[in-house]
Amino acid sequence: MRRFLLATLMLLLPATIRAQDLNDELEKMTKEAMRKVGPSVVQIVTQGGIDMVVTSAKGAVFRKALGPTTGVVVSTDGFIISSAFNFINNPTAILVAVPGHKEPYVARKIATDRSRLLTLLKIDANNLPVPGYVPKKEIVEGQWSIALGRTLDAKREQPPAVSVGVISALNRIWSKAIQTDAKISPINYGGPIVDIVGRVQGILVPASPKGDDETAGFEWYDSGIGFAIPMEDVQSVLPRLKEGKDLKKGLLGIRMKTGDIYGAVPEIGEVLKDTAAARAGLKPGDVVLEIDGKPVARMAEIQHLLGPKYEGDKIALKYKRDDKTFDVNNLELVGQLTVLAHPFLGILPMRDDPKLGVDVRYVFAKSPAEKAGLKAGDRIVKFGLAKTDQDFTGQVPGRQQFTTWLNGQGPGTEIKLDVKRKDGKTETLTATLDAMPGSTVGQDYAVPDKLPEEASHKKARAPLETNNKNIKPAKVDPPADKAETGLVKRNTPDGEHKFYLWVPENYDPDIAHGLVVWLHPPGKNKEADFDSFADLWLDFCEENRLIILGPVSDSETWLAGESDMVVAAIHDTLKRYTIDRQRVVAHGLGVGGQMALYLGFNDRDLIRGVATTGAVVTALKDNLLGQRLAFYLAAGDLDPLVKGIAESRTQLQSKRFSVLYREVKNRGREYLDAEQLRELARWIDTLDKQ
Repeated sequence: MRRFLLATLMLLLPATIRAQDLNDELEKMTKEAMRKVGPSVVQIVTQGGIDMVVTSAKGAVFRKALGPTTGVVVSTDGFIISSAFNFINNPTAILVAVPGHKEPYVARKIATDRSRLLTLLKIDANNLPVPGYVPKKEIVEGQWSIALGRTLDAKREQPPAVSVGVISALNRIWSKAIQTDAKISPINYGGPIVDIVGRVQGILVPASPKGDDETAGFEWYDSGIGFAIPMEDVQSVLPRLKEGKDLKKGLLGIRMKTGDIYGAVPEIGEVLKDTAAARAGLKPGDVVLEIDGKPVARMAEIQHLLGPKYEGDKIALKYKRDDKTFDVNNLELVGQLTVLAHPFLGILPMRDDPKLGVDVRYVFAKSPAEKAGLKAGDRIVKFGLAKTDQDFTGQVPGRQQFTTWLNGQGPGTEIKLDVKRKDGKTETLTATLDAMPGSTVGQDYAVPDKLPEEASHKKARAPLETNNKNIKPAKVDPPADKAETGLVKRNTPDGEHKFYLWVPENYDPDIAHGLVVWLHPPGKNKEADFDSFADLWLDFCEENRLIILGPVSDSETWLAGESDMVVAAIHDTLKRYTIDRQRVVAHGLGVGGQMALYLGFNDRDLIRGVATTGAVVTALKDNLLGQRLAFYLAAGDLDPLVKGIAESRTQLQSKRFSVLYREVKNRGREYLDAEQLRELARWIDTLDKQ
């Protein structure tokens, strides 16, 4: 692409300019562009705030924010736009150095665009220079793109740092950003990318199609992929930001039936309460056909059309229910979803059970189940809502179906259950669902000290025993009878990446095993490292029926882009071994823990638990009722990050995630000891609680 641009410039330049002079001419043009925009590029320094950390692309811990960052003047009277990333630690002071001004100004935050990840600042200054910008229609792939950042002392009028590249893609991050291959890093987040004649194309932000928070995409810095919000879009929302109003992403309020956003039709799997979709009367099973008159065939197309929308924006929607088509006009998008905890009845089910119903393995103390009179050995055979004219919703095919139904209820819902006792008698019980333990701020989930050893009927591959024609079990290709045990070395299906497995010698394909995905610490990616780690888990793997999966990072640490490799290794393991999909856990220490958090939030169709030591939540996401996710957070009280880890518990619980937090005395960032491992194994054993 650059070779093409050089050739094009050669055609445009006077014939007297020889080829060897082209670089000199380009250098002059770049410096002239910098000269035009440079006076409006300011340096931002933050002070105080939360001791915030995020993970860099190289796996290092980056403390926010101890270095200067960048902003751009957007009006002569002191308004400055920057990346919201620069202020995620809620600094107590923000200082802005303007080129040519002797002393820095104290800035105040005015508002944040939480969709496009921008923050507007105000300083008490006038007659500031404002750069011109490029209309979006004039931005095309292949255009020269110069990234600027203000790292040096602005009052000395030194030029900004510069990196040259091209516009490599448009309409990225769900139609909100343009992509550049210019070198991007935290120093120029909030700074501009400009064209070769000195017009601002956009404002640089860390961004990712998998996340929508202030740290999304940070792990990609210096990777050759950078994103910027078009300056035209910044200008269009500037009046609202100046009013001091935070802008939120416009949400429809649906979850798709499948996580395949590119391949499957956009069939609704869940309609969230108090949302635009709920007001429109949408229901699970409906298929979205059009948005604003534009046809959609995949969930990704819906995200592209809704991505640029804000809270309060109105859309037209067409959807199909059975054989009928419905139109909804002037549907107003919401800005946030109601945070609801997962409901909790208070039982552990027996696993690998081919009979209809849920066989109760364990009843939690003081739970709704215990209060209702449920006991270990009971079998739940029917379920329904207590306050309804209908009798029962239906028979219970099994554990997963009952969990899915419970997820559609909420804490405080009164339900009724037909329960078959050990003596063969059937009773109807009533229970009021509670919130999942550990999902209230300040309340930790307490793992039972002891659980029944018997957890499985050992019939994972047996067909469902039912004559009910309305209940059709999902077709599953069961793993073979013979499978490798001990240390197993494998490659991902594409042959590009290797991973290790530790399979206990007592592995039985008729028993569904939990899967612990170990994300190794930096530099600990050798076979001997994994073997040593597996030795720590050996007894727990045999006693608790667990398999350890150890993906190997090519870079000796972890990059967010390697999540696809980890997912491929998980899928390969699911095909070869009998795995309990409700007990798949991402687990790591330090940077490996950060990667575990990333996987948990971004691959929730696979991951049901995240267990970390010495890792801080930096990209919090919403709790999804249809996809349970629980957290085990451990920290040594001597770890410098202990305060951030404790704060992570509060943040997760504010979103109503179930959290178990352990702060270990006189420990730094070290791995768990035998007692803590035993508790972690029990925690994994309870991930399928209902």
